[in-house]
Amino acid sequence: MASEPSPRPAASAADAGLPERRMTAWVGKSLKIQGHIVSEDDLTIDGDVEGTIVVGDHTLHVGPGATVKADLTAGTITVSGTVFGKVRAHELLVLAATASVIGEIVAARLRMADGAIVEGPVDAAGARSATASAAGSR
Repeated sequence: MASEPSPRPAASAADAGLPERRMTAWVGKSLKIQGHIVSEDDLTIDGDVEGTIVVGDHTLHVGPGATVKADLTAGTITVSGTVFGKVRAHELLVLAATASVIGEIVAARLRMADGAIVEGPVDAAGARSATASAAGSR
């Protein structure tokens, strides 16, 4: 017979420095956020966001029903929904068949499915382009 878990005590000052166990942050379909989002975890957006989103070298996923009016910066970005704004992927940008990106794209690598829509300039040689500019400025 399993015993019921005891209620978790309130966090103490000693617990404040402990890292969270969560591995992914999530913005659900019913959420609408306006502002600047910074995450030190992977982030999935299924709702509506307006502003800027920065997840460093982590992964950002924009779900099929999401509408994002923001500049995005992440290591890897996967778009299945709609994005209005600058998209900067340090490693890889993946555009699913249901993706729509209206704005500038800068990515080290780009993988685009048949049916994805892109309106705006695309720099898919991000790493090579940065290396070439640095070499040219010497």
